[in-house]
Amino acid sequence: MTVNEVAKRLALTPICLGDAEKCVTGCHIGDLLSLVMSKAQSGDAWITIQGNINVPAVASLTDCAMVIIAEGIKLDENAQNRAEQEGISIYSSPKSAYALACEIKECL
Repeated sequence: MTVNEVAKRLALTPICLGDAEKCVTGCHIGDLLSLVMSKAQSGDAWITIQGNINVPAVASLTDCAMVIIAEGIKLDENAQNRAEQEGISIYSSPKSAYALACEIKECL
């Protein structure tokens, strides 16, 4: 399933639009960035509550298909600018990380 299809199915709010046709192949939930860097896989939808400048850097490093910021947390302006420069797809949702992961499991 593509980033665009997952975003529509989960009713996500777009923050930064990267490659909407990138394939989502899995899911990773995490907020400890060093752990995300070592565990997230290429193609994952990364669910986090982090909204800082490190989010696009970690997403780029791990080649995540998309980032979903849960719990209605806002992405800060510096992070948004960096994500736009890097072409990272970032979406937000008021739902919990658990609820989002359950919905992604149903998609894949």
